[in-house]
Amino acid sequence: QVQLVESGGGLVQPGGSLRLSCAANGSIFSIYTMGWYRQAPRKQRELVARITSGGSTNYLDSAKGRFTISRDNLKSTVTLQMNSLKPEDTAVYYCHAQAPWYGAAPYWGQGTQVTVSS
Repeated sequence: QVQLVESGGGLVQPGGSLRLSCAANGSIFSIYTMGWYRQAPRKQRELVARITSGGSTNYLDSAKGRFTISRDNLKSTVTLQMNSLKPEDTAVYYCHAQAPWYGAAPYWGQGTQVTVSS
């Protein structure tokens, strides 16, 4: 069992920055692929960024060059640094953990609201 707790959301002006953090407990954090998803009103949840246990990353096209995902296996945390935020980044952001073995159920955090508005 993995528990994920996000923090760091809020209201920011266009062009601003926010840093989201996700703290995990309950399992061997280092083996999990960690990710950040988001869901805007009336839209499907989408993957924003993901980082594997080996440190490989991939990003939503619109996030490339603006967002950076990182992990600290000693602290069992994953962070999403978001720069140059745009109104279209407004969404609830969810932390996600996926174990590497076949058939493993994913874990989700409770979500944190990010609002980009002037």
